[in-house]
Amino acid sequence: MNESKFSKVESFELDHTKVKAPFVRKCTVLTGDRGDVVTKFDIRFTQPNEAEMQSEGIHTLEHLLATYLRDADEAFASKIIDVSPMGCRTGFYMTIWGEWEASFIAARVTEALQMVVSAESIPADNAVQCGNYRLHSLPLAKEYAKDVLAKGLSDSYLS
Repeated sequence: MNESKFSKVESFELDHTKVKAPFVRKCTVLTGDRGDVVTKFDIRFTQPNEAEMQSEGIHTLEHLLATYLRDADEAFASKIIDVSPMGCRTGFYMTIWGEWEASFIAARVTEALQMVVSAESIPADNAVQCGNYRLHSLPLAKEYAKDVLAKGLSDSYLS
């Protein structure tokens, strides 16, 4: 295997054995050809290589976070490009217009998780709006949210 091909993937450069979840980490700030700036964040819920979220819970969190992060602050909401689960199921990536600090994103995600804990329904959990609407668990999403809230979502990620 040619390792040099993988050196351009930011997440492959992170030593996953040296991080302490939960955390928010600013991964990358990119500037486009026209000067537009985009920031990508690693929002880690579980400790890498020790725990992962189950598909039903992470899928529900994806729906809830996508909704609640946009409901909290209209000016901020208009900057969010995407909130997507990580393939390793330990957290989410958030991509947003402009350059933002991890501490600000941690505070917004904390507010959204507080809303998750009191959620009574899952937005867009139907065949028209979701590609796998049967794969949801509100109880699991709440459990994951409570766990992160109890530990505190830090903008410091190294153990």
